[in-house]
Amino acid sequence: MHFKSLKTSSKKSILKSLNMEELKIQDLDRIPGLYVNSENSSLYLTMLLDNKIVVGYKEIELENSLNQKTVPDDCCWGIAQVPPFTSNHSQSAIIVDDFKHLLVLVGHQSSHHIICLPHGVRKLPQELLPSLEYFNRLILWFGNDQIAWNSARTFAKKLIENRCYFIRPTDDQPSPYLAFKLGLNIDKILKTADKMVHPSIIQFSTIRNEVYAELQNHDKTLGMKWTKFPALNKIIGGHRRGELTLLTGPTGSGKTTFISEYSLDLAEQGLPTLWGSFEIRNQRLAKIMLQQFAKEPVHLNLALFDNLADQFEKLPLYFLTFHGPQPLNMVMDAVVNAVYVYDIGHVIIDNVQFMMGIGAKYDMGSERFWQQDSIIAEFRRFATYSNCHVTLVMHPRKEKDVEQLSINSIFGTAKATQEADNILIIQNKIMESLQIKKYLQVSKNRYSGNLGVMSLEFNKQSLSFSQQKT
Repeated sequence: MHFKSLKTSSKKSILKSLNMEELKIQDLDRIPGLYVNSENSSLYLTMLLDNKIVVGYKEIELENSLNQKTVPDDCCWGIAQVPPFTSNHSQSAIIVDDFKHLLVLVGHQSSHHIICLPHGVRKLPQELLPSLEYFNRLILWFGNDQIAWNSARTFAKKLIENRCYFIRPTDDQPSPYLAFKLGLNIDKILKTADKMVHPSIIQFSTIRNEVYAELQNHDKTLGMKWTKFPALNKIIGGHRRGELTLLTGPTGSGKTTFISEYSLDLAEQGLPTLWGSFEIRNQRLAKIMLQQFAKEPVHLNLALFDNLADQFEKLPLYFLTFHGPQPLNMVMDAVVNAVYVYDIGHVIIDNVQFMMGIGAKYDMGSERFWQQDSIIAEFRRFATYSNCHVTLVMHPRKEKDVEQLSINSIFGTAKATQEADNILIIQNKIMESLQIKKYLQVSKNRYSGNLGVMSLEFNKQSLSFSQQKT
């Protein structure tokens, strides 16, 4: 039933369930696609393609407004759009990522169009872009955290940056819903919206608000935290977009198995991740990741497979189809496309050596060191420009088995270690009992300078290096 058709008492009950009693009912009556189910337990917002074709809906549970979902989950290519309060033919729109944010701004009687994205800050499908072409000014107002801010910057590249304005995430400029509940002046917050500055020409005044936001949200700017590797969080703070990480270790030390779990942890938290596995096939990699996801050997209980696979499919994981040696230009073309289409925030290349010695200019006798330097430089530029974290797996130089690896052990010239923000080394230590102990050594951390080691206890049943809770 349409919200507008409900009795006033039912409408008030819905607003109370959402903790939004202060909103005016007549304002919400203006929302063309707002519906409630027969049990008055869920509110629905229709998602339209080209502002006319219903292609899905967002649902919010009234008993627990944190429970929101979009149907269909992965391929809803529509937006919810509410016209401005005044009929001034505005070509300005405020874009939000949450059902409740839209309700708040509609209740604010804004002079802008209010648009709600179907998948929040997780992704912006390119199929939505034609529906936003009408607007010459887009104000992106997401949540007060680093993930939302990174998504805003990524989305702006698709939406054409020169028409995008941002609400910087600070305590006095939180999300629309929090601003509403805190009694903050929404008009004042909207007036702070400013453009993303040119990356090559800035003054302090142009980044002043962003510096303030980072200072006020210091813990958040440390990056996305690993749930399975708390010791790694203590050393490097977290996983930050725009950085380049190198991982190396002896042959057979478990580099692929470790980086699989390391990246899966982040993907489970919603970070869109692209895997380029040149050394092992995607089927084998997916099998490893599924076992790590299940935390048990799936092959011993195949009855678990369908349910696990259904859950695993919902993760924002994507895989390059390349296998074996590949030219850099082909790999970069696919990676750039994936970032644009799927809003990738983490790219893993396993490993760099499979892009060396391929391509016309490499077949002219160029040295392998020069080839590797070109690959490193290209991924460094890509990580910075795309605000995407890149993790490169690299082989070490041939070292004696008794020696511990160091930064100087990484194959190639010093360029790789100079360009990297983080260097992680899996070390094997042979005990007196001849048992091999593994640990991860953080040998470079450009963000904070903290270095250290993390013990790696391998669980063969779950193929996991994660630290066991004691």
